[in-house]
Order: sequence, then C-alpha cells, then structure tokens
Amino acid sequence: MIRSVSEVILYVEDDDDDAFLVQLGFQKAAVPNPIVVVPNGREAIDYLAGTGKYSSRADEPLPCLLLLDLKMPGVTGLEVLKWIRTTPRVSTILVLMLTSSNQDADIHRAYLQGANGYLVKPSKIEDIVIMAKAVKDYWLLQNRQSSWRPAAHGSSDGF
Repeated sequence: MIRSVSEVILYVEDDDDDAFLVQLGFQKAAVPNPIVVVPNGREAIDYLAGTGKYSSRADEPLPCLLLLDLKMPGVTGLEVLKWIRTTPRVSTILVLMLTSSNQDADIHRAYLQGANGYLVKPSKIEDIVIMAKAVKDYWLLQNRQSSWRPAAHGSSDGF
C-alpha cells in the first residue's frame, strides 16, 4: 500500500527548471503524494524544523520522503543531510540525493552522511518518469519506515 496521499515529498532544489521537470515526472508516474519544493538548504532546514514560515505542521507536515539536491549555494545538500541525521525528531526521514553529480567522491560523501539512496537526475522527461516510478515502487510502496518520532522539545534545532 502506498503511503498516505496526504504525506508530502519534500524536494530541495535551487533550479526551477529541474524542480518543474521532476514534479512533472512524478505526476506522469502517477505518484499521488504532493511534492513540496523548497529552493535551498536553509529553507529545507526551516521546513523540517518547523520554524519561520514553516511553523504550522498542519500546513507544512513532515515529509515521508526527501529528495535533496547536492550542490546548492549557501547550505549544501550534504549540510542539510548532516543536520537531518543529527536532529532526533527528523533523523529517520528517508533521504534520496537527487543531483546532477555522478562523481564517486560526492556519492561516497552522501552515503557517509546517511543518505538512503543516490540518484543522478535524468535529463529527459521519459527517464525522469522511469526514475519516479522506481521511487514510487520501492520507497513509497515496498519500503517500511517507522512512524515513531521523538517528542519536540522547546529547544531550537538551529543550524
């Protein structure tokens, strides 16, 4: 059974064209989960921490899956990943790196930081649809994830 349609996929991407194509690919692959796009690593952390304009969990729920670009200005994807894996209430969120880098060093660093998977962004919409179907079939249908989350404390999880 696919995760609830109300569970969002958070996509951290600084390129509007890439964000559009991935959203289109997921739509064509019949992924029912809405994709929320944030344009950079700082906003991803704010979203996950529930701070600033993302303070309402009713409006900005924690994602069931995070698609994370690697190379972004400011806070990079690896820095976001490190923050996630060291922040107890979000540390178990599934994180797939979705990037244009096919460099072994980047792949290695992503897995060392705790990425669940590493996908190189396809350039053609047909290939994006194939990738989206694979993500849906494995990460959203077959994979099991704990729904347990530690209680939020009054302290800030700042970066």
